[in-house]
Amino acid sequence: MTVAAPEQHREPSQHIRRRELAAFLRSRRERITPEQVGLPRGPRRRTPGLRREEVAQLSAVGVTWYTWIEQARATHVSAQVLDAVARALLMDPTERAHLFALAGTADPRTEAECTVAAKSAIKVVERLAPYPASLQNARYDVLAANRPFAQLFGDLAELPRAERNCLWLLATSERWKRDFLDRDEMLRDLIAKYRVAMAEHVAEPVWKEHRDRLLAASEEFRALWERHEVAPLSPHVKRYRHPVVGLVRLEHRTMWLAPQSPAHRVVAYIPADEETEERLERLAELAEE
Repeated sequence: MTVAAPEQHREPSQHIRRRELAAFLRSRRERITPEQVGLPRGPRRRTPGLRREEVAQLSAVGVTWYTWIEQARATHVSAQVLDAVARALLMDPTERAHLFALAGTADPRTEAECTVAAKSAIKVVERLAPYPASLQNARYDVLAANRPFAQLFGDLAELPRAERNCLWLLATSERWKRDFLDRDEMLRDLIAKYRVAMAEHVAEPVWKEHRDRLLAASEEFRALWERHEVAPLSPHVKRYRHPVVGLVRLEHRTMWLAPQSPAHRVVAYIPADEETEERLERLAELAEE
């Protein structure tokens, strides 16, 4: 006779998250001294670091509510409370991101991540010359680009920061509309990929603002966005007509530098044939003349 093994009880993930959040907050609270936040130590302090009521006072959160968070009893903690607590506990960007991830809440201060590019990542992009390459984030903002990219697709440094975005340029730039020979197909594909990426950031203000700018600026974007199509990231060949060296066929390759925010990636355009290889070398020679 076969005896079925008893089912193992699996604790819901939200309970695990709440416990992890509580433990993380306790650890951060215990490492901050009263002097660091401008509070008197007092003669009878036995608690390492700050007391719960002191964190509540510094973050303008009710003592009972903060206590519930540290006891893993709070079912949902708002972004405003998390922001205030992160500031009160002097969290650095990595700690802050971890706090919001444990709470399952979007950080309202994610705007800063799109403006920072690591020097090592920029060096990788530059060393890919004579192949065009750029450093992008998950929204397709171009954070840095090498000289071949600027020669081929235009110098994005000449544009306002808000317009240095591949999806924005593909939807609104007359130059990109004219010179990318498969532009219509590329736009449909990129919007579908953008929708996939945005699903993880749908509550974040910077993502919503970017989408709303596109909706307001491009009727074509609006029509395609309403289709709710999704597509995976995958390599493919782009055809581009340069006014000097002519037609180039480039394979689009992506290398992620980090699996989470800030999710930066190096995007390189590799020649799809020998003729394109020769034309990119010619473009590099023109830059040196």
